[in-house]
Amino acid sequence: MELKKELKILFWIVVVFLGAFYMPLESARFQDAIAATLDLTRWYAQEHVILCLLPAFFIAGVISVFVSQAAVLKYFGANAKKWLAYTVASVSGTILAVCSCTILPLFSSIHKRGAGLGPAVAFLYSGPAINILAIILTARILGFEMGVARVIGAVVFAIVIGLVMSFIYRKEEKLKKEEQMNIPEVPEKRPMWQTSFHFFTLVLILVFANWGQPGEGVTEGPWYWIWVNKWNLTAIFSLMLMYSLIYILKIKWQWVVVGGIITAASGFLTSSPLVPMIVGVAVLSIITLLDKQDDENREWTLATWDFAKQIMPMLAIGVVIAGFLLGSTYDDVSMPGIIPDQWVSSLVGGNSIWANLFASVLGAFMYFATLTEVPILQGLMASGMGKGPALALLLAGPSLSLPNMLVIRSVMGTQKTLLFVVLVVIMATISGLIFGSMF
Repeated sequence: MELKKELKILFWIVVVFLGAFYMPLESARFQDAIAATLDLTRWYAQEHVILCLLPAFFIAGVISVFVSQAAVLKYFGANAKKWLAYTVASVSGTILAVCSCTILPLFSSIHKRGAGLGPAVAFLYSGPAINILAIILTARILGFEMGVARVIGAVVFAIVIGLVMSFIYRKEEKLKKEEQMNIPEVPEKRPMWQTSFHFFTLVLILVFANWGQPGEGVTEGPWYWIWVNKWNLTAIFSLMLMYSLIYILKIKWQWVVVGGIITAASGFLTSSPLVPMIVGVAVLSIITLLDKQDDENREWTLATWDFAKQIMPMLAIGVVIAGFLLGSTYDDVSMPGIIPDQWVSSLVGGNSIWANLFASVLGAFMYFATLTEVPILQGLMASGMGKGPALALLLAGPSLSLPNMLVIRSVMGTQKTLLFVVLVVIMATISGLIFGSMF
């Protein structure tokens, strides 16, 4: 065993050495790929981590600490009614404007609380896939039929993939079911409406802080109005969070008010929305860690930190690899990775099995921030991408990415992760073929 371990270390030393020795620094494509990697990493850090992941970690912490295991088991557990568990899981994304990475802390949290494998996986897929904003944007820009197909595909995928994985691991789920039958039902510490109020206040802060522009040229309508006033709405829900901290979590009102003033002042002193978010997160962490009224308040922030430690390193590795291989594409920026763009566009034309399969695999490994998949697909379709492969990429892409896969593996193991990815790719390919033949 010791020899095997030493040989493994030697193997990686040799791999790293050969990679450094033969690094093609003179190659223009290699230099472009390095630049794209750094660009994507910087963009991810600037646009995604602070506004998306930090609130998501705190939301996951709420589930982990304030939502009782009995409540999770009631809706997602192995003994929950299947129709209820899969219905809730498959439409959960309509209230979450999240991407394949932001959903991870929430998935990890309900999984740890004892959710059945099927409903947990359905929630994991549905969260990013059925984002209501993305659906509307898809219908407006890529066509009404594409928007409808995305809705139907996302709900069906979530339920079918969850049921298939639950069936394949039925022995494991049966044992979990028997164990959960013996778990005593502990009474809720506070009324469910209070926990729900606290939870959804954080969710709405996440949603409105990340509300994207409804589309180029759109200057009216409710979605545009929300985008224009997104920070005012975020501020309103931040005041509701202060109310929740004082009256639900029972934290000293003086601490909460001073923290709110500091956070608001940081917003007036700078034009960047990132600063008040960072200050707010820091203030929230400090007042909950120092609170002596209720141990759960401190546990909330510690649980949030545990999720950050588990997920952030894997995400960082995945973003770097994805940027190097596939480049950096967001907003109006497009930088090539080591894999030429021409290869991508030439492989997804028409409606062949190969084109749909390639689009599904490509979508599964690429990283898409919330709503960015639509303009990217618009560009690919303008370059000759078929409608079938476009839908395949839409159904595989938002719910999966290389960073996402690495984190899922750390939560539920290599075998289940591979099965989840394969099921998504196969179903996306079939859906693309059917849609491409119809339109």
